[in-house]
Amino acid sequence: MKRIAGCAALLALIASPSFAADYATLVLTTTANVTPEKAWSRIGDYCAIKDWLGLACKITKGDGAVGTLRDLDNGRVVEMMVAKTPFSYTYIQPLNPSNLYHGTLAVEPDGAGHSRIVYTILYDQEPLGTEEAKAAGRKQRTDRFTAALAKMKSMAEAP
Repeated sequence: MKRIAGCAALLALIASPSFAADYATLVLTTTANVTPEKAWSRIGDYCAIKDWLGLACKITKGDGAVGTLRDLDNGRVVEMMVAKTPFSYTYIQPLNPSNLYHGTLAVEPDGAGHSRIVYTILYDQEPLGTEEAKAAGRKQRTDRFTAALAKMKSMAEAP
């Protein structure tokens, strides 16, 4: 009986509003006039974020495979690679579980000699509180990663 009561209490706690999540997804894209292989070779390194987002980046564990950790902005953010394909990777921020942030950078074919660069972000916007704050947070992320995509396009297409 105590076990059932304990499980019921845990379920009630998890279902409470303080544990409610409000997930937001951003899918941002741009095209590049180069093959996926060429685009990825120029933007796909796990620390290339220093070039297209302007954040200091250091690999602190791993060799670029799943499980690799990168330290961004001089220790302000740690990201772990959790998935990888020949032209993509996905990461999480394991030290910031409150927002359940995930990001994916991918390059896809888009016709002969062309690529689509796709940046996908999933995060919990509930901690932002008001609808106004959520909209502002979404705009900030959209603006920041749209600029990053423009930089990636420029890097991919550079002679």
